Amino acid sequence: MSRREPNVLVIVLAGGEGRRLLPLTHDRAKPAVPFGGSYRIIDFVLSNFANARYLKIVVLTQYKSHSLDLHVSRTWRFSTFLGNYVTPVPAQMRRGPHWFSGSADAIYQNLNLITDEEPDVVCVFGADHIYRMDPRQMVEEHLDNDCAVTVAAIPVPLEQGREFGVIEADASGRILEFHEKSPNPPAMDGDPTRCLASMGNYVFDTQALIDVVTPRDGSFDPTDIGGDVLPELTSQGRARVYDFSTNDVPGQVALERGYWRDVGSIDAYYDASMDLIAPVPLFDLYNREWPVYSLQLQLPPAKLSRGHDGATPEVTNSLLCAGSIVSGGHVDRSIIGPDVYVDEGAMITDSILFPGVRIGRGVRLHRAIIDKNVEVPDDLAIGLDPAADAARFATSANGVVVIPKDHKLDPDPG
Repeated sequence: MSRREPNVLVIVLAGGEGRRLLPLTHDRAKPAVPFGGSYRIIDFVLSNFANARYLKIVVLTQYKSHSLDLHVSRTWRFSTFLGNYVTPVPAQMRRGPHWFSGSADAIYQNLNLITDEEPDVVCVFGADHIYRMDPRQMVEEHLDNDCAVTVAAIPVPLEQGREFGVIEADASGRILEFHEKSPNPPAMDGDPTRCLASMGNYVFDTQALIDVVTPRDGSFDPTDIGGDVLPELTSQGRARVYDFSTNDVPGQVALERGYWRDVGSIDAYYDASMDLIAPVPLFDLYNREWPVYSLQLQLPPAKLSRGHDGATPEVTNSLLCAGSIVSGGHVDRSIIGPDVYVDEGAMITDSILFPGVRIGRGVRLHRAIIDKNVEVPDDLAIGLDPAADAARFATSANGVVVIPKDHKLDPDPG
């Protein structure tokens, strides 16, 4: 006899500060940072659940949440006639006048959302990763194995393991040890160069989740899922791993299978953005069978035109969003966001321009991220002189220059 369709509640954790993404997170939450021109980072996890038809979703927000709340409220609307919803939920401070102290505490402070919905399972997913996934397959595997929690995992280079929760599991998939951001993470069996990292995506049995996030007489007061909840359920023998590489997404090509990027730093964000614009991209925005949804602004089509003096525009290996105009400028390996203007003689290479940016005549940009509404004066060069850039602008470890939102740039001092 076939199993009935489970009642699934989705909790998206979107309350982190995003300090490593500064200055892009100076006045917005990390999940609200634009990505790929037309999207926000949070759109990728929400699109996965929308495509899977898991349509009861709460988004837990906290720091600098206004733009995130606004984006979710304007963009993510499901039919309430069928009981579906995407709801941003700010910190309710149910334990007193303080913020969430971690991911487990965030869930504990919002247990009313779970008890009101009475789901069979709860999907707890992060809001700041770029990937495609069919969460139904993970839920099905979780139900087949009758465990307290299933943790999605992916191999990463061993030297990166200290940034993640690292899993040791047996051949059956039962988690034996969970190491949260260990300075010396264990390598995978048979592969000393990689370790098995948690993706920050979990499927919980509802009662098990309620029990484990609830403090117990001062002896157990969980703050974080990775630091407290998973080690506790692992010690009980009730945690299992889900191999993300087995997830089969409709329309996904072999090159993209297993693609997952944590965009928590400027360099990681930049590298993931560049993945979109290769002739055969590592992550394909054009999969119509599993689309990425977002707010589509009422803007005219992108336009390529000759400049005022007749210069011919040239755009190669780039994304051009709605409302953007390249008027005699040259753009290569770049992402040009909505409502961006690039004037004659400008040379934009390996760069990301957020909505509303204005690029003056003769500007040269290389490996730069220009946040919203910045006007770059004529003939200014950014990204070509590392010493000069570091003296004037925020610069990442790998030399990516970041100009913050609404920043007033002075003309070229030379």
